[in-house]
Amino acid sequence: MPTLHTEALILRSVDFGESDLILHLLTPDTGRLTVIANGARRSKKRFPGTLDFFNHLDVQIGRRRPTSMARLEHARLRRTLLGLRSDPRRFALGCYLLELLDRLAPEGGARIDHHRLFAFGLGSLELIDQRSPDAGLRVLLEVRALDVLGLGPELAHCVRCGEVPDGNAGPVGFHVGDGGPCCSRCLSEGQHLLSVHVGTLRALQQSRSLATGQLGRLALRGAVLEEARVLIARFLRFHLGLDLRSVGFLDAQLTPMEPSGRLPPRLPKPISTGGAR
Repeated sequence: MPTLHTEALILRSVDFGESDLILHLLTPDTGRLTVIANGARRSKKRFPGTLDFFNHLDVQIGRRRPTSMARLEHARLRRTLLGLRSDPRRFALGCYLLELLDRLAPEGGARIDHHRLFAFGLGSLELIDQRSPDAGLRVLLEVRALDVLGLGPELAHCVRCGEVPDGNAGPVGFHVGDGGPCCSRCLSEGQHLLSVHVGTLRALQQSRSLATGQLGRLALRGAVLEEARVLIARFLRFHLGLDLRSVGFLDAQLTPMEPSGRLPPRLPKPISTGGAR
């Protein structure tokens, strides 16, 4: 039975039977991998204080036949990111990113993609551990997650003709299904698109030139933040097909309140292109 020695982050943990755990791991060698940790809930000797979220681990995995689940043989704690456990905002964003990766990360694929995805997962948790997040950092991490998963939106060019949208002509329409903006010449009558300014798209595009640990240097505020937040929320919803369980808690932690104590409106009316041509 081949054995895999690698680093890992825990994306999801599910009780199984009387004493076992089913774990979804993210590793630089396999991407997302499902394993069973026999006796993990009963024995404190095999996995002492290691199998928890926000722990960076060294693991030993027994890989059995392709049709059977891999088995977690051993886990050693490299370090734990204590900042994510001590602050509700950090905890909420950390849990959200783990759930997002668990939903969208594939099992299998090219090893270079696994390394890139693991580096993002660990780097984003380290960034949140070092600074208290805000709604802008959430959006930037969502964009980076989509990029490393191969699902990132087009931000610089019209998705139909490849032209650069004119930033002086006002808002452009963003087609969520097509994954990017449409210039005025490519709009079809009767389509309903998100309204977004080119400046917002450029701010998100700028974040792609930064390493994950540097995303905190780019601040999204005001109308740019609200447009970016709505755009990426719609785009993620399109790819996920559902709302993640951690979204409600994260929204409550990161979304600022209006003076009346109510949450600000999240989704503006879409652009209607009827009669545009």
